[in-house]
Amino acid sequence: MKFFLTLWLAIALPAAAQQDWPARPVLMINPFAAASAVDVVTRHVATRLSANLNRPFVVENRTGASGNIGTEAAARAKPDGYTFLVGSPGTMAINPFMFKKLPYDAEKDFAPVTTLVSFPQVLIVNPSVPVKNMEEMIAYVKERPGKLNFASSGTGTTAHLAMELVMSAAGGLKMVHVPFRGGAPATQAVIAGDVHFGIEGLPSLPGHLKAGTIRAIAVTSSTRAAALPNVPAIAETLKDFDAAAWVILFAPAGTPAPIVERMQQESARALQDPDVKARLADIGATVVASTPAQTAAYHKRELAKFKRAVEISGAKAEE
Repeated sequence: MKFFLTLWLAIALPAAAQQDWPARPVLMINPFAAASAVDVVTRHVATRLSANLNRPFVVENRTGASGNIGTEAAARAKPDGYTFLVGSPGTMAINPFMFKKLPYDAEKDFAPVTTLVSFPQVLIVNPSVPVKNMEEMIAYVKERPGKLNFASSGTGTTAHLAMELVMSAAGGLKMVHVPFRGGAPATQAVIAGDVHFGIEGLPSLPGHLKAGTIRAIAVTSSTRAAALPNVPAIAETLKDFDAAAWVILFAPAGTPAPIVERMQQESARALQDPDVKARLADIGATVVASTPAQTAAYHKRELAKFKRAVEISGAKAEE
């Protein structure tokens, strides 16, 4: 009798936890500033979650130390389903290899919930450079080893490391990295002709592309971006290449599996809302909504990829 009671409780309690969740406001910690692309995605999803579940989903921007402060706070939060981390490549795939010491473990301290969206980045060039596609770019750079340069939004950013991966995948191209403090000044440097190439997020580029002040060579995602259907993916030239940015939702390790699964299901439902989908498309985001298992596998691959990228670049964080 005792055995059957224990078995019943093992089945019933997780189901009850999933059914009753959420019973109070849910916190979503974003380790970076408000108004960023990651923040915009999170707030659209949180607004829809709040409406669908009749409980507040509160986005808190807990910034500092390259995102490590907010990420640590999420890692140390009680794993009860009422705190989640909004993860991006910087905190959850790059920082583990940029910093000698981190106050969190990107794998052991978190349970992946779902990849909300991915963000194609765009390889751009100043129009004065006689390059219109990846094949021409590779040939042009190979003929001028170390004589050309590229801009990024900063050392160790996804833009910087994506270009390092491009150069490696293309057979060891050599260009000089010119870091800037943010994507906007990096793009302006390409427009001004101060640097030859750059990689930048899709949302900030349509106006410049339409004006012809920059040229798009390719997108870094594994497939073409819906917003730029005529721009090839780098993977069309360099097989299996993928260096898209992303937004992954994580829970603190130990969060009950039924709640993780429910959060994934509700996030997927929020992402399929027509208004949310339209708003995300406006900023160049591609909806993913993967399962926890798919997300865990993807995160593991991203860690391996960015570990290699950091090693190739030689980048180190200023601690």
